[in-house]
Amino acid sequence: MTQNRFETVTEDTIAILIDAFYGRVRRHPTLGPVFEAAIADNEWPEHLATMQRFWSSVMLSSGRYSGNPVAVHRAVEGIERSLFAEWLALFTLTASELFEAGPASEFITKAQRIASSLQLALFHRLGDPPEGLARKSAA
Repeated sequence: MTQNRFETVTEDTIAILIDAFYGRVRRHPTLGPVFEAAIADNEWPEHLATMQRFWSSVMLSSGRYSGNPVAVHRAVEGIERSLFAEWLALFTLTASELFEAGPASEFITKAQRIASSLQLALFHRLGDPPEGLARKSAA
């Protein structure tokens, strides 16, 4: 039996995406331990609610989220640049399974931008070359 995918983004479909995605995150061999160290078991319901408000603001322009994602992520012990690719792959998989191509693509594009912005804020140091480029030596 094939599950029908959502054609539109609503508060309810965002909640389904968030629940499915973070269920996978918690079971993920690399992401799971980082999230578990940062979010206590009793804090998960509030984290999921916050993520629902965040994605509601991103996708529906609802204004339901107010916060500072950069500051929150700076406080996460064990966060590394490589984790963003794994997070994005898992998010892409989940959005693609739950939504038709149009809304899935919109989620994925916005997630890519968010991941890039967070990586820049967390890991870029002034004077360092962009990721993947070597610093030119003085001649």
